[in-house]
Amino acid sequence: VGLVYMFNLIVGTGALTMPKAFATAGWLVSLVLLMFLGFMSYMTTTFVVEAMAAANAQLRWKRMEKRKDDEDEDSSSGVSDSDVLLQDGYDRAETRPILSVQRRGSPNIFEITERVEMGQMASMFFNKVGVNLFYFCIIIYLYGDLAIYAAAVPVSLMQVTCSAIGNHSCSVGDGTKYNDTDKCWGPIRRIDAYRLYLAAFTLLLGPFTFFNVQKTKYLQIVTSLMRWIAFILMIILALIRISRGQAEGHPSMAQLSGIRNLFGVCVYSFMCQHSLPSLITPISKKKHVNKLVLLDYILILAFYSLLSFTAIYCFRNDTLMDMYTLNFTNCEIINIAFIRYFLGLFPVFTISTNFPIIAVTLRNNWKTLFHREGGTYPWVVDRIVFPAITLIPPVLVAFCTHDLESLVGITGAYAGNGIQYLIPAFLAYCSRKDTQLVFGSGTVNKHLSPFRHTFWIVFVLIWGFSCFVFVTANIVLSESKL
Repeated sequence: VGLVYMFNLIVGTGALTMPKAFATAGWLVSLVLLMFLGFMSYMTTTFVVEAMAAANAQLRWKRMEKRKDDEDEDSSSGVSDSDVLLQDGYDRAETRPILSVQRRGSPNIFEITERVEMGQMASMFFNKVGVNLFYFCIIIYLYGDLAIYAAAVPVSLMQVTCSAIGNHSCSVGDGTKYNDTDKCWGPIRRIDAYRLYLAAFTLLLGPFTFFNVQKTKYLQIVTSLMRWIAFILMIILALIRISRGQAEGHPSMAQLSGIRNLFGVCVYSFMCQHSLPSLITPISKKKHVNKLVLLDYILILAFYSLLSFTAIYCFRNDTLMDMYTLNFTNCEIINIAFIRYFLGLFPVFTISTNFPIIAVTLRNNWKTLFHREGGTYPWVVDRIVFPAITLIPPVLVAFCTHDLESLVGITGAYAGNGIQYLIPAFLAYCSRKDTQLVFGSGTVNKHLSPFRHTFWIVFVLIWGFSCFVFVTANIVLSESKL
């Protein structure tokens, strides 16, 4: 179940922008880069699992030391303030009788039994500057996520409704290129329709940022089902069209100009590191967790390749939309109206359920970043200022641009790069140092990454930093050409 959740988490919105990125970079370059970035993402996933085990060992060790001190003082005063802060709310775990558990089954000290989130690991293993950089990276990534979501829903609504109501019914994916200034309905232009939908989206989902979002289980189940139906439908429809000899795609082998966006889209599409503690911790038997995660990555790689290759051979490069689902709103592709509207509006349903959850996560990260020990925020700051600074920037970005491929590319290439490569590598390095200091040089973490040599950490760090340089240089060069 944990691995199914991981599959669902990774195969998300990023996958919908991948076919266009594949087409602009060329099929061979795209496949090689996709496989390489999949391998890099798997490596850093094993680093995060290793850091989680080290964090669990440290918490367990601290509790055992505390219990010894309490027994020596013959005191039952409970948990100290510093321990509560360290545990970050894991009260049940604090009071669990570790020694009786040890007598019963003698678990390894590195067993992952408590959920230790990335932020908590950062505060355990990094210094103050490192912790602040970590939160800065997470916040930028979540802002990018929200901007992508805020643009994707109005774009889908605009494309579907302007085609259904206007004179060009059924022609969203027929290769006709529409400008934002083209008419949508009557005097209203397409860009006006987009902004009206963005305003409605903000008014409907924005207020959730000011409250807590809970009990989303059934929403998530429905979203996952819809996602699977949509992806399988798109692959089948593209394959049917190719088998009938109606394929129009003639993708090139390599186009270096498209690599920048493809890199960002691929990084964004393999993102799961920030959610690993919630996914891995509940798995009961973790002995083969790294092998099972590898299997997950191989399946995801095959799925992405299948989706992208069917897309680039089915549709001409210039007709592939930023949001791949919109290519199926053309009557020639599929003449069943329900399927056309289901695929065209698919991002609206799925993204709308995720937007409030990510907004609340971002708001809570802002609160954690500015948190002072023992201090509470005034009501206005807590309930108005933090939600406002969460909601306004992504909506403004979505108001200024609806170029989804670029939004996904930039979010993945910068913040995604930090979360997927740099932070896990630093966590693995610092947790190994801490483990040696606390438990001695002979101690072996049972969840040690298969990439245990320091070379791999250095390799990931060099790769991450060189990606920053490459993407920035590429943006500067392409801007100066314009």
